[in-house]
Amino acid sequence: MAGLRLGPLLRYVDWETATTATVWVEADRPCTAQVRCADGASGSSRTFAVAGHHYALVVVSGLTPGSTTPYEVLLDDRTVWPPEEYPFPPSTITTPSVPTAADDGETAGPATVRVAFGSCRWAAPPADGHLPGRTDPVGPDALDTLAARLAADPDAVRPDVLLLLGDQVYADETSEATRHRLAARRDLNEPPGAEVADYDEYTVLYDESWRDPEVRWLLSTVPSSMIFDDHDVIDDWNTSAAWLAGVRATSWWHERIVSGLMSYWVYQHLGNLSPADIAADPLHTAVHATEDATEAVRRFAAEAAADPTRTRWSYRRIFGRVRLLMVDSRAARVLDEQQRAMLHPQEAAWLREEALAAPGSCDHLLIGTSLPWLLPPLIHDAEQWSAALCRGERGGPDGRWARVGEFLRQRSDLEHWAAFPESFGWLTELIREVAEGPKAPATVCVLSGDVHHAYIAEPAPSAPAPGSAPTARVLQLTCSPVHNSIPAPLRGGFRFAWSRAGRLLGRLLARHGRTGTPSVRWRRTGGPWFGNQLMTLNLSGRKAALSLVQAKSRKSGTVLELAFDRSLTDDAPSIFSQSTKR
Repeated sequence: MAGLRLGPLLRYVDWETATTATVWVEADRPCTAQVRCADGASGSSRTFAVAGHHYALVVVSGLTPGSTTPYEVLLDDRTVWPPEEYPFPPSTITTPSVPTAADDGETAGPATVRVAFGSCRWAAPPADGHLPGRTDPVGPDALDTLAARLAADPDAVRPDVLLLLGDQVYADETSEATRHRLAARRDLNEPPGAEVADYDEYTVLYDESWRDPEVRWLLSTVPSSMIFDDHDVIDDWNTSAAWLAGVRATSWWHERIVSGLMSYWVYQHLGNLSPADIAADPLHTAVHATEDATEAVRRFAAEAAADPTRTRWSYRRIFGRVRLLMVDSRAARVLDEQQRAMLHPQEAAWLREEALAAPGSCDHLLIGTSLPWLLPPLIHDAEQWSAALCRGERGGPDGRWARVGEFLRQRSDLEHWAAFPESFGWLTELIREVAEGPKAPATVCVLSGDVHHAYIAEPAPSAPAPGSAPTARVLQLTCSPVHNSIPAPLRGGFRFAWSRAGRLLGRLLARHGRTGTPSVRWRRTGGPWFGNQLMTLNLSGRKAALSLVQAKSRKSGTVLELAFDRSLTDDAPSIFSQSTKR
């Protein structure tokens, strides 16, 4: 009999017809996976096999708009989810209401979309970070805590989608339990040591992350959209041409990058796609056309690693009048020092086309990029300075200053948007173009993680020209980590980087690097906040509100505490005004 190894994960819910959704599962053998809903909706799919593992992405059709329906998962007609005596509420699929021609828009009111997001989640602390006498040295997991809260309170407002903005797994920082499993199959004294080496070891990371009981229930009932960041493959992935040349010279890199992209496609990317995109995806068709799809997925991943233009990991999601563009800011880079770009030309063209498509058709544009666009000013200037040194602004590209710039870039993680100056300026101008004009959305929000603290930054306001059209409010919303650590010295460093003294030091670096006048100036309007945390955007019509919650250990147990809750537009409702604060 087939058993459920991992999942179910509710991934995609269609907001246009509100009648379809996708559910991802991993079984322990070949079988037919079926999702059956209480309202009569259903879907089924035969599993496909990769490296001895068996997966299915089930398209569920016939859902009722504006409803919440429990579902169960069957493998070969045997119910495997929910398990017997399951302590959590039923897993459900919630669909939005779809306006009809007969609806009175004023009576019904605009649809509300709740978008929770964060990044950087250790499923368990790495072995070298363990402190004796403490079960969790980095504090309670924000995703675990959110799940426990929603499970315990049936009246709590749930997010409509959970955006996981990178570092869903840590291939280069493994837990003690994972290291034991790796040591049972190979010698950890040989490269890559206690880091994952191949596809099968990547499956261990996903087991550890998604079998957590609270998180498993949460992901079974809240739709999720994901994008990778560096630790999904390796720390500082694609920092520079010099970095890439160095790692390619190792004996283990080719298998790591191929396995990383294979597992990302199977576990994360496939569920990001709509049913129409899945039907049009040649790789999805190929994996179902053979008994063993390992070579097909491996060939796809190897080609994507060798030539980033061969695939697109970025994607678009529509939630009513909210448009999400999730951007690949890792694999799509151009690393040639004289042509450095965060996005190769085809990727940049896609993002521009999607951002500017159908003016007036969205009230809020969300750009999800694992790496912040607007950083603490000192870090921004340091990244632009190092990029200038590396391209030869001081002494040429082979000079001493270029070597200094490369050393600092790799040692200090100077590889965000600011480290790709042309791309930073390009993205700034794109956002400016979207945000201006009579058909501009109410907000343009760049959603990011990576930097292990949370903050809000906004371009400095300028006086509007007489008679000009209103502009969108532009915000950088950064939230990290969900469950990770940041040493006290780094906290102090981030605070200094936001300070006036840090800004002055940054300008000195910019002057030395001859980086020129910034294309935009910005200010911090919230934070910095440190801890395990999640942000939630509450979007209703052209109104927007933002909240930040942090997971805290208290005598009564682990709780979510509200650290920030404010309207981003006039009179926007807060998600916490509609549910019990805890």
